[in-house]
Amino acid sequence: MKLAWLLWMTSLMPRPMADQACLATTVYLEARSQPTIGQFAVAEVAMRRHERGRYGKTICDVVRAPLQFALSTTPKSFDISNLAAFNKAWKIAGESMAIWKLPKRDRVMVVPGAYHFATTSISPKWATHAPLRTIGDHAFYATN
Repeated sequence: MKLAWLLWMTSLMPRPMADQACLATTVYLEARSQPTIGQFAVAEVAMRRHERGRYGKTICDVVRAPLQFALSTTPKSFDISNLAAFNKAWKIAGESMAIWKLPKRDRVMVVPGAYHFATTSISPKWATHAPLRTIGDHAFYATN
């Protein structure tokens, strides 16, 4: 399935399903080759940004924000071809959204305080502190 088609479909879906589709697509694009905990960490960063409210009103707004996640930088012609990985990302997105409906004290976090991540192959110019945690080939950072 083409990324453009999936994104168009989110415009027709009810909000919770559209948000899950956007979050699942983000997990797929950013971390499909990463361990499950790393995929949850990517979803957690997006959910934390959504809760903060600075990056958009909906999860789709947050993950589509320019140059913030792969959803805004991946060509729309990209083919989402690994359906097993997408199904896993869908489940992780749903579980992550359920976790964020819980009171803060009841949430189990993978990367507490992380608002950003980058692959470990680069040293982002915006990162002025060491990463909070590295999972797979992603380093997770707090807000500077």
